[in-house]
Amino acid sequence: QVLLVESGGGLVQAGGSLTLSCAAAGRTISDSVMAWFRQAPGKEREFVATIGREGRTTVYADSVKDRFTISRDNTKNMVYLQMNSLKPEDTAVYSCADRIRSGMIKTEAHEFDYWGRGTQVTVSS
Repeated sequence: QVLLVESGGGLVQAGGSLTLSCAAAGRTISDSVMAWFRQAPGKEREFVATIGREGRTTVYADSVKDRFTISRDNTKNMVYLQMNSLKPEDTAVYSCADRIRSGMIKTEAHEFDYWGRGTQVTVSS
């Protein structure tokens, strides 16, 4: 089992940047595909980005492509989400997710095994 704790959220103006961090504890995440999802009020949870076990493969939602960058440091058991050019529609709770069952890249929430509680990101216009 793994405990995931997100940090780095906050309030930022449109056009600004934030970097989210996800710290894993309990086991190494080097065997896991990791991802970020987000959920805005009144909306379903949506995929943001995912990264393969060794960090060589990344996939992004079209809505964040070219603005967000996912990365990982397996030596520190950390995953990051660099968010640039933020828009009000990026406002949501951002959660880190761990997929240990397989190394295949997936973007559906049900394919992930462990979740953090999330960190709030609010982008003002």
